[in-house]
Amino acid sequence: MKKFVTTLKNIWSIEELRNKIVFTLVLLFIYRVGSYIILPGIDPNKLDALHKSAQSGMLGLLDAFVGGAFSKASIFALGIMPYISASIFMQLVTILVPQMAKIQKEGESGRKKINQWTRYLTVIVTAFQAGAYIGYLNSPAIKDALIPGYSALFLPSTIIILTVGTLFVMWLGEKITDKGLGNGTSLIIMIGILARFPEAIGQEWAARTTRGAGGLLFILVEILLLIGIIMGLIMLVQGTRKVPVNYAKQIVGNRQFGGARNFLPLKVNAAGVMPIIFAQAILFLPTIFTGFTGDGWAKYFTDHTNWVYMVVYSVCVIAFTFLYTALIFNPKQMADELKRNNGFIPGVKPGQPTADYIGTIMDRITLPGAVLLAAVGILPGLIQLLFGMQQNFSTFFGGTSLLIMVGVILDTLQQIETQLLMRQYDGLMSSGRMQGRQAVTSGI
Repeated sequence: MKKFVTTLKNIWSIEELRNKIVFTLVLLFIYRVGSYIILPGIDPNKLDALHKSAQSGMLGLLDAFVGGAFSKASIFALGIMPYISASIFMQLVTILVPQMAKIQKEGESGRKKINQWTRYLTVIVTAFQAGAYIGYLNSPAIKDALIPGYSALFLPSTIIILTVGTLFVMWLGEKITDKGLGNGTSLIIMIGILARFPEAIGQEWAARTTRGAGGLLFILVEILLLIGIIMGLIMLVQGTRKVPVNYAKQIVGNRQFGGARNFLPLKVNAAGVMPIIFAQAILFLPTIFTGFTGDGWAKYFTDHTNWVYMVVYSVCVIAFTFLYTALIFNPKQMADELKRNNGFIPGVKPGQPTADYIGTIMDRITLPGAVLLAAVGILPGLIQLLFGMQQNFSTFFGGTSLLIMVGVILDTLQQIETQLLMRQYDGLMSSGRMQGRQAVTSGI
């Protein structure tokens, strides 16, 4: 406890770090306040139907990412997700299109061009999603919340407000990245997910206490189980296979360069959270064509506790993990970089043999990583099925939400520890350095 208090004092004593923390908290507070401002033309007292309908499938996932703003019909109902969709699309384009990859390699100017195109694409995506959201609000079960006298202006005003709201949230994220703790987009998503935790644990507490004695014991067991899952997920996020790399000695004049021994870290979960997002999007498609009536085979894809859903979902996650890893991981480029820097793997010839060796190792560690990622994805359904847990609370036991929270928190703690170590303070942990997950935003 004394070490913890000393660490907090050290953090607060650094003016630059203190200003970054305060700035980040203020912008996150502004975002949360905006999440409670209702769109014009909607009666806030008649949103119960909207809240109930936005609790499952991809709608439930979107509502979790925006901190409940979707089910509140807020001006931030779409949150940062259109920007995330545009960023993912641009990321895939830069991988698949050689001309875009060339622009990306131009340095700062290329990065600015891609960022500008991403913003333009965000406006287009937000406008389309705003139109879909208006159609969703006009569905028979929800349209009672719309105020009839405002119907003429509802369509244009809602599209404009939702688009401006998303751009404002995107601006908040960029400001947090520039002047705050960094990874502003990831922090906004994380704070939206965490905002639902008090309500979820309150629902679980009410459900357990009404079933009779032992409610407190059940809650404690569930909290311990959640802590254990988080610890296992940290190991999955940080897990790497270190490939030894030697660098040849070079004599330039009277000085010697190289001759060092290093490691090439290959991540067990290189694809991050993307396979889970893709799998959920694929399983959501059948519900678009069949509706949410629960009739026929569509019911298998709307209930995450169904065994058919879990099997299909796991297969999709494993397949997308291999696919996305193949897109973002280039063994040939790694082998060329090693050869260019006079590096080599002991016992392996430079060039194509090195690329084949790295690719083989990556395939071997990707399989257990994909299986574990699929297990994390179906954990909420398993937990709810086995323990009779409330659905909102069970979503914190795995899936996209928990992966994002763990990755963002690790990266934020690493940012703070870097600031401490730069000023010759002790780190956050006495047992060693923090190892966060870099580039969490691109992983999302």
